[in-house]
Amino acid sequence: MTTLLPLLSGLGTGLALIVAIGVQNTYLLRLAVSAGLRVVAAAVVVCAVSDALLIVAGVLGVGAVVERFPVALLVVRFVGAAFLLTYGVLAARRALRPSGDAMRVADEAADDGVAGASTDAGAGVDATGRTTVAAGRTRTAPPGQVVTMRTAVLTMLVFTWANPHVYLDTLVFLGSVANQQGADDRWLWTIGAVAASCLWFGALGFGGRLLRPLFEKPLTWRVFDGLVAVVMLAFGGLLLVGA
Repeated sequence: MTTLLPLLSGLGTGLALIVAIGVQNTYLLRLAVSAGLRVVAAAVVVCAVSDALLIVAGVLGVGAVVERFPVALLVVRFVGAAFLLTYGVLAARRALRPSGDAMRVADEAADDGVAGASTDAGAGVDATGRTTVAAGRTRTAPPGQVVTMRTAVLTMLVFTWANPHVYLDTLVFLGSVANQQGADDRWLWTIGAVAASCLWFGALGFGGRLLRPLFEKPLTWRVFDGLVAVVMLAFGGLLLVGA
């Protein structure tokens, strides 16, 4: 019981902090409903490992070092704001002026940088103009877009590491709470917090794939991209003004 208490405390605190609508979660959900399984898995790993590294660094006292160098956070803030605002504008453009009028159905290998299903032997186009795959493995993607492994991983890394709030929340806050547990329990608490990140990102990334049937219509993508634009522009604006 004494072992479970710090574990559960870390798990609960980690979930309370991470389960929220933010740029990282929004992008992961977009990948979940549009990208192949390997791309989604890579994005989940990036998120979970990044959180784990930041939490452990906070427990080791790196958060105190970060607080002493506010200039570094200032640079991160402006870089993150620029990226978020750019991504938000692009999402708004997709919502207002979609690049295609039909959903694209491609082989999942296209997500890993391999040629799309339309170039595979046995692939064709049905009466509705949608690309079909002979193997029967299809994937719903935004009109005219196929997310590659490289793009997904690099974008997720920027969303994670170019956000100054992740340093304040994870390095400073979670690190300080963990160290308040005492020498005997702080690493058990840390394991619980890391487990919270793994559970949340895994559930969002792999569970989000269940929403794919909803995204078979271009209108759904336009609404979703509109929401993505609002989230990205709002967070980018807040970072720009220092909120």
